[in-house]
Amino acid sequence: MVIYFLLALAALTLLYVAALYNRLVRRRNEAREAFSSIDVFLKQRYDLIPNLVNTIKGYSAYESGTLEKVVQLRSQAMEAPAAEKGASETALAGALKSVFALAEGYPDLKANQEFLHLQQTLTGLEESIQRARRYYNATVRDMNTSIESFPNNLFVSMFGFQKMNYFDVPENETQHVEVKF
Repeated sequence: MVIYFLLALAALTLLYVAALYNRLVRRRNEAREAFSSIDVFLKQRYDLIPNLVNTIKGYSAYESGTLEKVVQLRSQAMEAPAAEKGASETALAGALKSVFALAEGYPDLKANQEFLHLQQTLTGLEESIQRARRYYNATVRDMNTSIESFPNNLFVSMFGFQKMNYFDVPENETQHVEVKF
């Protein structure tokens, strides 16, 4: 009778461990997919920025320093490792806001259909990026909760799963980026 009990306990433990492993794999893949979505939106934004800069250059030749800063921040954001993506993206978003503020001083630019289209497209992309970040962070939260919860934490190290990082902006990077005109 004791042997049957121990065999049943071993079988239940094995089923639990298999279910845990499968759940962690699913959550890790969801988080990777969510990060991939962020990456797609960021690449779309990176592709849009040169068009925006070139459109503005025709109207504001003496504002080249501001536009060069945006191009520089774009390059930094594109090359940033995943762990530093949040900070570089925040700096780029701040610079883009400054570019749109710059456009306010040029009525002809504000009336330009190409500029308006680029501005609307970029605004839509920013909203999509925010939604994708929230979804990614939710999947990371679920993954990390699964990893840290008892009794899961007893088995997780055997499978090599580790906590994932949120798409956060470091505290010292949360202040608005200042681009001087």
